[in-house]
Amino acid sequence: MGTTTSPARPFGFAIFSVIAGVIGWFASFELITERINTLVDPQHVPNCNISIVVSCGPNMGSWQGSIFGFSNPILGIAMFVAPIILGVALLAGAQFASWFWRLYLVGITFAFGFVAWLISQSIYSLGTLCPWCMVCWAVVIPLFWYTWLFVAKQGHLGLSERGRELASTLYSWAWIITLGCYLIVAIIAQVRLDWISEIGRMFS
Repeated sequence: MGTTTSPARPFGFAIFSVIAGVIGWFASFELITERINTLVDPQHVPNCNISIVVSCGPNMGSWQGSIFGFSNPILGIAMFVAPIILGVALLAGAQFASWFWRLYLVGITFAFGFVAWLISQSIYSLGTLCPWCMVCWAVVIPLFWYTWLFVAKQGHLGLSERGRELASTLYSWAWIITLGCYLIVAIIAQVRLDWISEIGRMFS
């Protein structure tokens, strides 16, 4: 009787998904906890209120902080569970159909677009940098790039062999793309908010 070989489990991607999901979930949990504490006690100072620029109070109390009619961290608590479950399932040997991966990409793309909008609102409209929000941003950005490129190189997007090879090459450089995104956000925030000087004043 012949034997069949199962596809290698994507340990790296799976572990990254779990870790990123846990970090994002924890940041969202901290945000919603501080929001509840603020509602219960209007005098409560959130643990992420560090300075005028580095603060989450204005973000939580703004309309941008409840764009869907409820506090944004609730959405984070719900959505960051997805990469955790996905990563655990992959580590357990689960294999998913292409339609599942495409549906998952819809969610990841929504999260990335939402984060991009929140970044612009935080920098240009609210003039603050929320620490816990930035943790969520820092997680969603690599999740977007690594997931898209992983799904593409695995052949779930119907790309040609050359397209899959390109996706595989870009996947190995996804950390560079991520750092590039971080740098863009940092530069925009610096130009608008001068956060470097603010940090200097905090530690002076």
